[in-house]
Amino acid sequence: MAVIHAIPPGQVMGYGQVAMRAGLPGRARLTARILGQNEDPTLPWHRVLRSDGRIAMAEGSAGWREQSQRLRAEGVVVENGRVRMPATDPAAALDAAVWGPG
Repeated sequence: MAVIHAIPPGQVMGYGQVAMRAGLPGRARLTARILGQNEDPTLPWHRVLRSDGRIAMAEGSAGWREQSQRLRAEGVVVENGRVRMPATDPAAALDAAVWGPG
């Protein structure tokens, strides 16, 4: 949970990125399961998304709407339930610089 608490407002991470930073590479689904059981009202769960930037909850559900609203309140652009994910490695950053954002 410390990794999720450390995500600054207005920024997002993927489930896999959270797992990697928590020392559990390849355990994105475990991250999602833990978040689904979360009862800590201070945990910024809304900053964690699928690797492609999509909100993982069913589109139009109460949770989906809440996550969209929380992200937008922090200045994150959400379009059709998707957020543009930041480049996570030097190769991705280079691709974005050469070819433009994906």
